[in-house]
Amino acid sequence: MFIRFIMALVLVTACSSASARLEILITEGVNSARPIAVVPFKWLGQGKKPQNFSEIIAADLQRSGKFNPLSINNMPKTPSTSAEVDYAAWTKLGIEAIVMGEVKPDTKPGNYIVTFELLDVLTGNVNMADYNPIMDKRRNTVATNQLRQYAHRISDIVYEKLTGERGAFLTRIAYVAVDRKSSHPYQLRISDYDGEGEKLVLRSKQPIMSPSWSPDGRKLAYVSFEKRRSQIYIQDLYTQKRELMTSFPKINGSPTWSPDGTQLALVLSKDGQPEIYTFNILTKSLQRLTKNRVIDTEPSWAPDGKSIIFSSERGGRAQIYQVSLTTGKTKRITWEGEINLGGTITPDGDNLVLVSRHNGNYMIAVQDLDSGELRTLTKTKLDESPSIAPNGSMIIYSTVYQGKQGLALVSMDGRFKANIPSNNGDVKSPAWSPFLQ
Repeated sequence: MFIRFIMALVLVTACSSASARLEILITEGVNSARPIAVVPFKWLGQGKKPQNFSEIIAADLQRSGKFNPLSINNMPKTPSTSAEVDYAAWTKLGIEAIVMGEVKPDTKPGNYIVTFELLDVLTGNVNMADYNPIMDKRRNTVATNQLRQYAHRISDIVYEKLTGERGAFLTRIAYVAVDRKSSHPYQLRISDYDGEGEKLVLRSKQPIMSPSWSPDGRKLAYVSFEKRRSQIYIQDLYTQKRELMTSFPKINGSPTWSPDGTQLALVLSKDGQPEIYTFNILTKSLQRLTKNRVIDTEPSWAPDGKSIIFSSERGGRAQIYQVSLTTGKTKRITWEGEINLGGTITPDGDNLVLVSRHNGNYMIAVQDLDSGELRTLTKTKLDESPSIAPNGSMIIYSTVYQGKQGLALVSMDGRFKANIPSNNGDVKSPAWSPFLQ
C-alpha cells in the first residue's frame, strides 16, 4: 500500500469539475459547542442589503467547531446596538455572547460603513456600573468588493476574543481539480476557506499536484506534468508569473516551503530512490538530506525551520521520521499503527498530524509529540493529504464521500466534522493558506 501511496507523487487520479464551488456540509460536533448569537446586522440604507454579515459570521463560527449559533427564529429580539439588549432574555436561552451590528452606505459611492459589537451576556446580566459587557466594538469603511472579506475579519476578531486563539477565517485553500469536458482538464484552483471566491490559477492537459503555499500567501509551489514529466514550479498569484524550479530526471515531487520562505523541501529520485532534499529558491542550490536504498518522501518543515518531517519505509513499513538540518541526525517519531504517512507538525509544535492505517483503513490522526499518544480523528476508509489551518484548530484533507473524492474538515480534537463535496467530479490535494492580511 505504501508503494501505491508513493505512486501518487507521479500519477494523479481523477479530481474535480471546477465549474461548481465547494460547499461545507457539517456532519458532527455542533451540539457540544458553545452557544452564541449572531444577530442580523441592521441595514440603514435603501434597497437590498449589500451583504449578509450575520449569515457569514455565524457560519464561520459554527464551522470552527467551537460555537453553536442560535437560530434567528429562536432569538427573543434582533437588536443592533448594545443599548437595545435585554440581557436577561438572552441569559434564559443560555447564550454566552452576542454579535450584532449595522451597515449603512458611505458618502463615497461603492463604500459602506460597518459597525459591530461583541457582548458578554453574563457580564451584561450583572447590571452593575463596574461591569462592561462590550468585549469589542469597531467601525470601519469597507469597499463593496471587500464586504465578504470583512465579515470573515469580524469572525476572526470574535473567535480570538472568545477563545484566546487567532481566528483563521480570512484564509484560502488551494486544491487540484479535473474538468474532463475541458481541453485542459487538470486545474489548480484557490478559494476562500469556505469555498467562496473560487479562482483558476492554472490549467493543463497533464496532471497538476501537490500545491503548497508560501509563508506570505502570495505564491504556490506545485508539481506539473505538462511536459510529460514531473517538474516543480512556483507561481505568483498576484502577477501570474511562474518560474521553473526543478526538472531533474525521474521524480520531482512534494514541494513544501520553509517557514522563512527561502527554501523548498522536495523529493528527487535523480540519484536512484526518492530522497529528501532542500532547494534554495534564490541560488537554486540543493542539499541532500537522506541517503537510503528505500523510499523517503512527503517532506514537511518543523515550525522552527530546524528540521524536516518525512515518510520512509526504512523500518520495513512506512513510518514518519525527523531529520535535523544542522546535525543530519534522523529519528523515528511514530510507532503506533500499521503504517503512518504524510506527517505535519502543528503550528505550536506540540502535535503531529498524519495519515494512520488501522485494520486496513487510512484515517487522519494526531500524535502528541511529548507522550507519543496517537488519536485517530476520522472513521472513514481512505483519508489522505491533511493540511492544517494556520491557527492549528482545524485540518482539511482528502476523503471519499458518497463514492466521490472530496474534501473534509475535522477539528484538532476530533469532535467537529464537515464534508466539502463538489457537485461535479472529485477534488483532492488541499492546502490551507497561511494567515492573510
